Amino acid sequence: MYERRAKGGRKWPWFAGCALVVAFLVLVPQGRRLADAARDTYDSLETFATILAVVQKNYVENVDSEKLVEGAIGGMMTSLDPHSAYLTPEQYRDLQVETRGTFGGLGIEITIRDEVLTIIAPLEDTPASRVGLKPSDQIIKIDGVVTKAMTLTRAVSMMRGPKGTDVVLTIRRKDRDLFDVEITREVINVKSVKDAKLYDGRYGHVRVTQFQEGTARELAESLAKLDEEAGGTLGGVLLDLRHNPGGLLNQAVKVVDLFIDAGLIVYTDGRIDAQKQRFFARAEGTRSDTPMVVMVDEGSASASEIVAGALQDHERAIILGAQTFGKGSVQTILPLGADSALRLTTARYYTPSGRSIQATGIQPDVAVGREVRIARTGSDFSIREADLSGHIPADEDAEAADSGEGPDPQLERALDLLRTWKVFSRYSGEQRFGPVVPPATDGD
Repeated sequence: MYERRAKGGRKWPWFAGCALVVAFLVLVPQGRRLADAARDTYDSLETFATILAVVQKNYVENVDSEKLVEGAIGGMMTSLDPHSAYLTPEQYRDLQVETRGTFGGLGIEITIRDEVLTIIAPLEDTPASRVGLKPSDQIIKIDGVVTKAMTLTRAVSMMRGPKGTDVVLTIRRKDRDLFDVEITREVINVKSVKDAKLYDGRYGHVRVTQFQEGTARELAESLAKLDEEAGGTLGGVLLDLRHNPGGLLNQAVKVVDLFIDAGLIVYTDGRIDAQKQRFFARAEGTRSDTPMVVMVDEGSASASEIVAGALQDHERAIILGAQTFGKGSVQTILPLGADSALRLTTARYYTPSGRSIQATGIQPDVAVGREVRIARTGSDFSIREADLSGHIPADEDAEAADSGEGPDPQLERALDLLRTWKVFSRYSGEQRFGPVVPPATDGD
C-alpha cells in the first residue's frame, strides 16, 4: 500500500489524501451555495430598504413606516399559503382567546378561495347561523370594503368588534344575485360537545363542533351519561364531525385515544426534527369494543380529519358522509417578542398508515348525503383545501350537517349501519385493533 510521509515523520495511507480531496470538492460547492443564498437574501433586503426609503420620501402623503413594514410582512406570509400569517398583538390575543372557546364576532369559519373570502361553515347557535349564512357563501364586501385579495387576518379583524355592534356582509350565493346581510356581533361561546342523544335505547349520537380545550373530557362525560341512559353500556356510538373545522391537535389525539387501546394515532413530518412527531394511544379509559360510525362532510377539516383518518386506518369505525376538506398542514404559533407572533405552516399531518390529508382529505367508507344536500340547499358548490389559491400541494409520496329542519339522511344511514353492524365483518373481531405502523420518514 502506498503511503505518504507527513511533517513530523507520521505516515498517512494513500486514501487519506483522496478523502481530503473529496471533502474539499463537496464542502467548497456547498459553502459557495450557502454564500450565494446569503448574498441573494442580502440583495433582496437591500432592495426592500431602498423601496421603503423611496416611498417615505416621494409618496403623496406622509406614511406610517410601521404600517408599511407590517404590510410587507403580511404580503410575505400570504405568498406562502393561505394559513400562514403575521399576527399583530391584537390578533395574537384574539387567537389565544379563541382556542379557549370564547371570543367576539359573528360565528363563522372562513377561508380564501380565488382571492375571495368564502365561508367553510357557520358555527351553530351564533349570529351567522341565525341570519342564514351557509357553507360556500362568498363574502364579497365587509361594511362596503371589497374583500378580493384581502388576507384572512384582516377579514377576521374587520368582522370582530364590540358586542352589540353591527356589520354588513355582502354575500354571493350560487344562482342568486348579491345580497346584504346585517349581523349583530355577540360574544361567541362555542360549546364543543353537544346534541348528545340516545336512539333505539342503545345508540349514542354526539356532535363535536370543534376541538378546543376540554373537548375530549366533555366527550367522555357525554358518553358516560348516555351509558347510564342506555342502562349500562352503549350498543354503538355515532360521532358527528360534520362541519367541524378542526382546532387543537392534542384534543384530536385524546378523542381518538378514547376509542383505541394501542397504536399510532397521527404523525407529523416537516423539514426540521422538531416537526417530526408521533402520537400514540394509551389503554386507559378506552372504548375499544363499541361499534362506531363517524360522520363527516366537506366542512370537516384539520383535527376532524385526523380523528376520522386514525379511526379509519385502525378499522375502528366506519366513516360515513362526504369527502372531507383536506386541510392536513400543521400551523405553529411562533411568538415574536412579548406580543406579536407568526402563524407558520411547518409540517404535514399523516394518518397512521402514512396517508397525507393535505389537499386530498378523507374519503368515507360509505358515501352518503351529497345528493340530498344539493336537493335541500339548491347548490352543488363546495370548496376544499385543494381549491384554495396557494395551497400546499398533496404529498405525492406518501355534507352539510343537519340544520334541525327536516330529515337527516346521513344520521339515518349511520343508525342503519349500527343496527346491522355484524354484517360488516371487517369491523368486527380482533382485526379491528392493534397498532398501525407507518412508513419510515426522512430523519426518523
